[in-house]
Amino acid sequence: MGHTSLDKIIALQNKPANIRNLCILAHVDHGKTTLADCLVASNGIISSRLAGKLRYLDSREDEQIRGITMKSSAISLHYSVGGEDYLINLIDSPGHVDFSSEVSTAVRLCDGAIVIVDAVEGVCPQTQAVLRQAWLENIRPVLVINKIDRLIGELKLTSQEAYTHLQKILEQVNAVTGSLFTSKVLEERAEKDSEVREAGGGDNGEQVYDWSAGLEESDDSDLYFSPDQGNVVFASAIDGWGFSIHQFAHMYSQKMGIRSEVLLKTLWGDFYLNAKAKKIMKGAQVRQRVFIRQFDTEDKEKVEKVMSSLGVKVAARDSRHSDPRVLLSAICSQWLPVSQAVLTMVCNRLPSPLDMAAERVEKLMCVGARRFDCLPEKTQELKRAFLECKSDTSAPVVVFVSKMFAVDSKALPQNKQRPLTQEEMAQRRELARQRHAEKLAASQAADAPAQPLSQGPDVLPDHGEAMTLKANKVDEEEGKEHFIAFARVYSGVVRKGQKVFVLGPKYDPAEGLKKLPEGCSTADDLCTVPHMACCSLGSLYLLMGRELEELEEVPAGNVLGIGGMEDWILKSATISTSPACPPFTPLNFEATPIVRVAIEPKHPSKYMPKLVRGMKLLNQADPCAEVLIQETGEHVLVTAGEVHLQRCLDDLRERFAKIEISASKPIIPFRETIVRPPKVDMVNEELGKQQKVAVIRQVKEEQSKYPETVQVDSTGLVTLTTANRMATIGVRAIPLPEEVTQLLEANSDLIRTMELFNLSMKEGKTLEINQKTLESIQDLKRKLESYMQGRKWRSAVNRIWSFGPRRYGPNILVNNLEGYRRPSVWQCLEKERSRAETYREFDNSIVSGFQLATLSGPMCEEPLMGVCFSLEKWDMKLPRQPSEGDRVSPDDPARLDQSESVVPTGSSEGKRRNNSSLVDCYGPFSGQLIAAMKEACRYAFQAKPQRLMAAMYTCEIMATAEVLGRVYGVLSKREGRVLQEEMKEGTEVFIIKAVLPVAESFGFADEIRKRTSGLASPQLIFSHWEVISSDPFWVPTTEEEYLHFGEKADSINQALKYMNGVRRRKGLYVEEKIVEHAEKQRTLGKNK
Repeated sequence: MGHTSLDKIIALQNKPANIRNLCILAHVDHGKTTLADCLVASNGIISSRLAGKLRYLDSREDEQIRGITMKSSAISLHYSVGGEDYLINLIDSPGHVDFSSEVSTAVRLCDGAIVIVDAVEGVCPQTQAVLRQAWLENIRPVLVINKIDRLIGELKLTSQEAYTHLQKILEQVNAVTGSLFTSKVLEERAEKDSEVREAGGGDNGEQVYDWSAGLEESDDSDLYFSPDQGNVVFASAIDGWGFSIHQFAHMYSQKMGIRSEVLLKTLWGDFYLNAKAKKIMKGAQVRQRVFIRQFDTEDKEKVEKVMSSLGVKVAARDSRHSDPRVLLSAICSQWLPVSQAVLTMVCNRLPSPLDMAAERVEKLMCVGARRFDCLPEKTQELKRAFLECKSDTSAPVVVFVSKMFAVDSKALPQNKQRPLTQEEMAQRRELARQRHAEKLAASQAADAPAQPLSQGPDVLPDHGEAMTLKANKVDEEEGKEHFIAFARVYSGVVRKGQKVFVLGPKYDPAEGLKKLPEGCSTADDLCTVPHMACCSLGSLYLLMGRELEELEEVPAGNVLGIGGMEDWILKSATISTSPACPPFTPLNFEATPIVRVAIEPKHPSKYMPKLVRGMKLLNQADPCAEVLIQETGEHVLVTAGEVHLQRCLDDLRERFAKIEISASKPIIPFRETIVRPPKVDMVNEELGKQQKVAVIRQVKEEQSKYPETVQVDSTGLVTLTTANRMATIGVRAIPLPEEVTQLLEANSDLIRTMELFNLSMKEGKTLEINQKTLESIQDLKRKLESYMQGRKWRSAVNRIWSFGPRRYGPNILVNNLEGYRRPSVWQCLEKERSRAETYREFDNSIVSGFQLATLSGPMCEEPLMGVCFSLEKWDMKLPRQPSEGDRVSPDDPARLDQSESVVPTGSSEGKRRNNSSLVDCYGPFSGQLIAAMKEACRYAFQAKPQRLMAAMYTCEIMATAEVLGRVYGVLSKREGRVLQEEMKEGTEVFIIKAVLPVAESFGFADEIRKRTSGLASPQLIFSHWEVISSDPFWVPTTEEEYLHFGEKADSINQALKYMNGVRRRKGLYVEEKIVEHAEKQRTLGKNK
């Protein structure tokens, strides 16, 4: 197929039934960009000989150098099949785990996906991740098993072995899909059963629960991949050939007269072709399979015969080539072009924008805990516009922007160099001739002053000056970064210069419809609505890989680029002409940004403003990167991994800031926790009663170290009095069970929803929460109760005061005060609130102190994790009642601050008492209470055995047997721990699963590649937090420890090393000896 004109693509954009929006998903190095090259070559955009070598959609220089895709790129292709013309909007996405956020941005805009699996490596970790992302976004995948040639060229498999191997790969992919389907069916079944129970008033008697009933009723016939269903293609993208069973069924039906429907069922399976009887028979164990044939490329006569029968013509240089693979590739790529097989499958099996599922529309429109049926009526009416994909003038415009990407000014269509006219060429030629003459005259008369030319001195210099000014203007324009929004139109027609609403993630359509007049449009002068802005769209672009084509309008169902939105959109947003449109649900990011570095310019005094501007641009251009300014003034960049960090630093230097920058060593995140007192010492000797007595004595001796206002008893209860002696607080720290910590961390979104509900109840408002979220909260409470068993946790779940830090973290504050019943954090599950439950004065101050304490612990100012603080004492001596003259005036900011920080009890007397709190020399009483609570929590934490928690990566390494020992050597050197090792069936490759501390991971991938000569490559994904077993404050106390470690005990303490490193970076005090025995040191260079 030749090159497609822009007019043809614009015409196809108006036929949504013939549009296919799809992305290519796979593990790293499984052949996504190579396959994309083959599809691009089918439209004549690049040469078919360069497909797989050019990597057309990898437009960045570092992508070409590293050989991996780092950003998702889109291109529009034209394909004809069955007399119909189709528009294929193709998005190529990265496979490296560091750039999985780019996969999320691509998947959101698509209706289908091509999932590629390497025929040798099979299903890898990232393959499972992309299948899960496709499932979460409700898009339909098709499968391409790539690198089929490796089965023959590398593994030397026979046809029977190749079939068995491919069948196992299909089973692996279907197993992943089946597990996703099963979990969804069981969730729906559980929801239905809970609704039935609520409607029926509970269970009557015992019932046997049958989990399999829902699975048997559900239809999964179109869910799995099978060649006979037409959703699998076998390919070798690097050689440019590929095929599906349908192609061979069509060929064989013409040749043998067998119906293609029969062939479709028998070409894949335990069947073989009986050539003599011309029948397909069962039992192909020792026979040649139907669709696999082999021939020898060295037999020239046979090759000529095959070429003539297939109608294939091969260039002379290919037929004479010494490598037989070149000839085989030339024949197969013409006979079975991979683009034809893949694009035919895409057009037949993937849905158009008109086929969008109603379930997906509702999921996109319901943010957080909202239910679709609770949205305003006008918002619910938009669902029809989505499903019908309307493109008429009456349809509301709905566009979703998944990311913003930066482009060079020269890439914009309006800045492209246009062909020169004859007059301009003549002027430039004359100008060049004049300059040449001037140089010649200057060289001939070097001693004498140069004479000006006699002809045309007045016209041409002026023209040259104008051209210089124009060039300077162009250079200034090129220095400016342009951002383009990567978007899709779901409804209506988008036009250049059109006025639209930009809806932020917190926009509420119900609130917007109340504030705005009915029937209003973007052209009206409207009042301000929170999280909604009105702007005009800039230029519209057709995305063609490295090129951009300008458009005037884009109808529904198409992917496009929108210019001029950088001032209105940070990373992603929803755009609409209707204020009833809700913001779309946030993108699902698989990778968590975990790697931090502090950045500063080489010359801070001169280039700091440029760095700040550059980091803002980088934050906008990268969907996963985060930019922070810490309290210390450091500019911190947070990225998903080492490769992602390197790309961000390169972008800062070369594109956004354009200055020399210096980056610190990676800032490693840690967490602080407490554990139960150990039962054995460091040499695994059981601690006896004498040792326990010694520890108690040691605590009593250390009591003198605490301030006068702090008391710590032997059980770990810390009692602290405020500076003005008006309040006393008693706090105890208890380690949470590991299961509870993991549960709280995994359900942070649910806890945040609960906090929002409690806050709205406190303010007298109501927040609607959908039934599914309420069930999840109920399930969370039930699990907490099951995990927190025992005497010390009795009814602790119902007495939870707050979660922290930031009100949704993995630490809890428990109310163990006698006589204080405050409203529960589980208010959303309670139908009626008890009147006896009220907020005590300064309740918020206690919570604030707890939040501050859990945000930065005493070990190295890192957040706490897995700690429960029990408040067991809270006595206050309230200040005196003021006279009329002592009322708080607006001119007294200290008193105003104090009155604002108090949670009102609801009664007028309570408010009067809050406002009358005395402001003494120690500051507002509420502030003192916050500080006292924070310090009490810190002392209670220090009264228990303290430990650091390290962030851990899950590391999956594929390596051959000869380099296995070297892989283990690198892992053990970096504190890694191997969890599992298994051999892939049918190959010599081992899969090693291990965990590795993030602190030890920098340079790990490079070291493993060097040590194994590139035969092993790791994939690092953030997994969990793990307690470092060693005590950072340990000193030898028993006789055995003194004998084993010596008096100084100066062996490497990994936890102490990490803790001191963090304290040193933060400028905190580090207890270390710089010089020992200074009087014994002497210069060894010269003995005097």
